Amino acid sequence: MKIEFQLGDTQQFIRLVQQNDVAQFDSGTVHEVYATFALTRDAEWCGRLFVLAMKEDNEEGIGTFVEVQHCASAFVGETVLFEATLESVNEREVICRFTAKVGDRIIAKGRTGQKILPKEKIERIFSSIQ
Repeated sequence: MKIEFQLGDTQQFIRLVQQNDVAQFDSGTVHEVYATFALTRDAEWCGRLFVLAMKEDNEEGIGTFVEVQHCASAFVGETVLFEATLESVNEREVICRFTAKVGDRIIAKGRTGQKILPKEKIERIFSSIQ
């Protein structure tokens, strides 16, 4: 694992909200707005940008937690700017806080955690629970 960042460094990711990002379940569409689960996926991705730069070729990241406060709606066609800030690196776990904004409006904030482990260890973990 490479430590190429300092605490407080940021990564950004832009998501154009699309129809497949809206709140819909097996029972149908609930709202024509950016779903909490889609927003959570993209928040985790933004934190993963640190992991991608930090992991070695024989390593991979695995999620440890996601905390999301969904504060406001974003509509199909709107652009959401995610910004992840490196909060800590503890025993191979990369922890970020994030904000998601449409313009100046904060639509979500929270934290994500991902652990960087050797790929072989992740494979052993997965095979032991199958």
